[in-house]
Amino acid sequence: MIRVLIADDHPVVRQGLRTFLGVQDDIDVVGEAADGAEVVSQAEALAPDVILLDLKMPGVDGLTALEELRGRGVEARVLVLTSASERARVVPVIRAGAAGYLYKDVDPQALVQAIRAVHDGHVLFAPEAADAMLSPERGDKGATALTAREREVLVQIALGRSNREIARSLVVSEKTVKTHVSNILMKLGLQDRTQAALYAVRHGLAER
Repeated sequence: MIRVLIADDHPVVRQGLRTFLGVQDDIDVVGEAADGAEVVSQAEALAPDVILLDLKMPGVDGLTALEELRGRGVEARVLVLTSASERARVVPVIRAGAAGYLYKDVDPQALVQAIRAVHDGHVLFAPEAADAMLSPERGDKGATALTAREREVLVQIALGRSNREIARSLVVSEKTVKTHVSNILMKLGLQDRTQAALYAVRHGLAER
């Protein structure tokens, strides 16, 4: 079962999500939070696997709560579910460690799939959020600039795997994987693994 904590300041939204997610065979809604401070305390008390996190909440907002969760070592995967459409909000949230970023108009079944994907270690972003992370001018050289092995590593990054897991999968040393990752970021003009994962998803490489 995937243990989910719902964080939103609107009771109707929380109840709607709880009702819908509650009928899924593999999802268990273990708690709710109405503000950022409550998110942190509930996450520590309930140890959820996935947190559905709204950004606009009274008092401690979603971004601050996310930073606090990471600072306290809470291992739950955080899937942002927000109505906030400002592109400027996306990057700070992803930098703070969110594993996904969706908008509240997402199809309900797509939300369920997103929860499962994030729980399995994938990163998942609405197209608009991905665009905010990867501006059009980035990665102009495209994946053609990568070697075959670098493309393999990029796909593994998109699947949410660590350097150690990638090394084991490709039967190479962890040091070799680190070198490949550095080369990928340099060639594609990206800053970190999250952007690399987004690049792979956006260009359909993660499905290969």
